[in-house]
Amino acid sequence: MFPSELLPSVLESAPDAMVVIDSSGTVLFANQQVRALFGFAPADLIGQPVEVLLPQRFRGRHVKHRQSFRENLRLRPMGIGQDLYALRRDGSEFPVEISLSPIRGADQMFVAAAIRDVTDRKNADIAIQAARTEADRANMAKSRFLATASHDLRQPLQALALLNGSLRRTVHDEDAREALDQQDQAIGAMSRLLNALLDISKMESGAVQVQITDFDVAPLLQEMQVEFSSLAFSKQLRLELHLEHAGLRSDRTLIAQVLRNLISNALKYTDRGSIRIACRRQDANVCIDVTDSGIGICSDDLPFIFDEFYQVGVSTHSSREGYGLGLSIVQRVMRLLGLVVTVKSELGSGSTFSIHIPAATAGTVADTAPLARVPGPITGGRHRHILLVEDDAGVRKATRLFLKGEGYEVTAAASLAEALALTASLTTLELIITDYHLGGGERGTDVITALQTRFGARINAILITGDTSSAIGELPRDLQLQIISKPVDPDELLTLMRTLLPDAAADTT
Repeated sequence: MFPSELLPSVLESAPDAMVVIDSSGTVLFANQQVRALFGFAPADLIGQPVEVLLPQRFRGRHVKHRQSFRENLRLRPMGIGQDLYALRRDGSEFPVEISLSPIRGADQMFVAAAIRDVTDRKNADIAIQAARTEADRANMAKSRFLATASHDLRQPLQALALLNGSLRRTVHDEDAREALDQQDQAIGAMSRLLNALLDISKMESGAVQVQITDFDVAPLLQEMQVEFSSLAFSKQLRLELHLEHAGLRSDRTLIAQVLRNLISNALKYTDRGSIRIACRRQDANVCIDVTDSGIGICSDDLPFIFDEFYQVGVSTHSSREGYGLGLSIVQRVMRLLGLVVTVKSELGSGSTFSIHIPAATAGTVADTAPLARVPGPITGGRHRHILLVEDDAGVRKATRLFLKGEGYEVTAAASLAEALALTASLTTLELIITDYHLGGGERGTDVITALQTRFGARINAILITGDTSSAIGELPRDLQLQIISKPVDPDELLTLMRTLLPDAAADTT
């Protein structure tokens, strides 16, 4: 049995300030740590109410807490979920943590209170909270910068690409055409690098938020075919699509980004033959395969192909078509989604990249619209009336000149109000091309909705955007609305226009 006479020595040697009070709240014992913490000599506290150690504003409330503890005696911390403060002899306050322990006596209950100064912890918590607030503010600033950069940095590239496209269709001198071809390659390289860097920055800043939904894979894959058909045709490659309607459960926008990078990579490393896009079921997943007949990858290179700036068969200082960021972005996005990308390849025999996506729950994917036909090679102008809405004057002028050179009649507006005013006399409207982010907080979707209301019918539209947020991914996908990312390739724009104006092929210059 523990000798009772040793109890005062045990309390004296405790690392925390200790006081023992009786049922009336009177201090019966205080150890020497009380002097260091409160400035009171232990003998000065004996016989005093324990409330003398509390700030005046807490004393009345503490009496009620003492009575409540006496009715429910148990070992516990005091003031759970509350900030507790004690009062030093000099009148200064400091935050404390108090643990209460009931002690059964012969004829009454006593309470031992262990009191600890938590000023350093509180200061650390305040510093952590301040750092967290600052980090949140920095992340918000990054998000604002990236949103602005996604739009504003792409605008001059958009104008350059369209102006270059116009010149290529009007200049016939061989030297001038060669210069324009080189300029077109430079613009394409700048565009790819900007897109890749912005994509990586968004993921590293945490600005990319995953939005999991159920969706049908077939329209998504056909969008890829429509988007890349002109580039494949220009390289004399077949772009084959083998698909079926299958439900996926993931983030549609991010899966589309992965597919774009994989298809672009396949086109880059394939000089002849075909690119094949197909989906297949595998247990509880749907696998999307992108297979090319390109140069292939040797086994020594395979472990490194997802590294930043790594390119198969390209030395560090040589001229390069890309920058080795596409597959790195694929890997980052797949990790963000918690999914896997695999690759099978043999040098000289092409490659197959496969992404494995959970299948949607049966019955959760809505019925889809019929798939649109894929347009063939781009031909001349169509003499059709197009409404163009773009708030950037330079991009608006470049786009109008390009479309006019293709034989289209273009009404160009800078805002929704101007678009409504310029179309007031029209009885029908065949196609709208609009930027997504317009001035004054307006959006291209507002323009499309307002004009559909005016004409009492759905109108075919192309939405051009540099925004890669989930809001874009949630926009409806159907045959009458196509979404294209900035900076827009001129031939890609014409391909989409031909898709939305299928009868235009008969109207040539």
